[in-house]
Amino acid sequence: MSDEPLADFLRREHGRLDELLGRFFGAAHAGSLEAAREALAVFDDALRQHTAHEEERILPPVSGRKLLPGEEESARGRLGRELRLEHVQIRELSAMMRRLLEQGDLQGAARLAASLARRWDAHTAREEQALADSDSSVDA
Repeated sequence: MSDEPLADFLRREHGRLDELLGRFFGAAHAGSLEAAREALAVFDDALRQHTAHEEERILPPVSGRKLLPGEEESARGRLGRELRLEHVQIRELSAMMRRLLEQGDLQGAARLAASLARRWDAHTAREEQALADSDSSVDA
């Protein structure tokens, strides 16, 4: 178990991902397909690694019904399930953008990026608040 408080870990990790996503926005704004493709690939890979870590080590375990609510779901269990569902949605948007960039569609990826950024911002704010309130350290 690390001595790093969970709130600090989440803010640091989310900030790192914000920076990576920002690189995509910069490349897209400059109209550089190749730079946007590379930036999004780095973001997408880091996003998948980050969400897998959270799901394995930070979020409460899921019930046998995966992302469906259990019959007697606790508030913490509901929070974990909802955050996992948000992870799925964010990863799917990122994957769609990556596919568009691989097909050479920078404008299409840029249009999806606004939705990804909104979902990511809302998710990280919720996650940092809810999880930081419920735990004090993280197993890095």
